[in-house]
Amino acid sequence: MRSIRLVLMVTAWLTGACALTPATMAQTAPPSGNAAPTADNAVLLTVFFKHDQSRPLSELNAQLDRQGFRKAFPPAGVEVVSWYVMMGIGQVVTLRLPASRLREVNRIIEDTAWGPYRTEFYPTYDYEAVGVAEHEKATAN
Repeated sequence: MRSIRLVLMVTAWLTGACALTPATMAQTAPPSGNAAPTADNAVLLTVFFKHDQSRPLSELNAQLDRQGFRKAFPPAGVEVVSWYVMMGIGQVVTLRLPASRLREVNRIIEDTAWGPYRTEFYPTYDYEAVGVAEHEKATAN
């Protein structure tokens, strides 16, 4: 059963990858609209904001204020799923947003967070219900 699932997943991934041609990947204008995230258009995005540890926190905060980070991030209509401080790293934020707003979120971070933070982005998905169900199934046997 697992090998069939793996084959189906790889096939779906390859099909999607083949659909990415230069024409489909080119973006000449930002997407329009401010659609709310729904089950069929929402993505989760986890962002690591890694502090510049060579500078004091007061300097980092002052630069974030000058660059307008706290005013711009997160943008209106983007849901914050979680926002944690990871000691020794910085902050880790998971957002839920319509896929059409991904570029907007990226540009806000580039314009307002770079300098005090180095950033890493990870598309994520909610696995909690599946993981719990699998655990319950495994412990029931």
